[in-house]
Amino acid sequence: MTDFAGGRNIAMKVPPHQYEEAVRFYRDVIGLARITGHEPAIGFHFGANQLWIDKVPGMSQAEIWLEIVTEDKDSAAAHLEKAGVVRCDEIEPLGPEFRGFWISSPASIVHLVDEKAGAW
Repeated sequence: MTDFAGGRNIAMKVPPHQYEEAVRFYRDVIGLARITGHEPAIGFHFGANQLWIDKVPGMSQAEIWLEIVTEDKDSAAAHLEKAGVVRCDEIEPLGPEFRGFWISSPASIVHLVDEKAGAW
């Protein structure tokens, strides 16, 4: 069996008309510390996690996407495929060198499955 663990990254995918206010809320109202070094991405320290706020054209409402980490992306992919888990790699390009892929849970929550060694 492949070992999985919750990753520390949470992505909030936000429609353009809500983006600036969402960033302002976490930065100015809540006062979370900004994550630096990954610009132009905007992220905040969220306890033990990292909250990334992404502007996504074409969305009508915000979604939360979660990260699952594993030691071996290929074994994880085979295990999830055998279990009938839906892959949704077309949802957002990760680039050819990225050691991960996208899945959807039965409740339609998007998860990034990636190797621990490559996680931010």
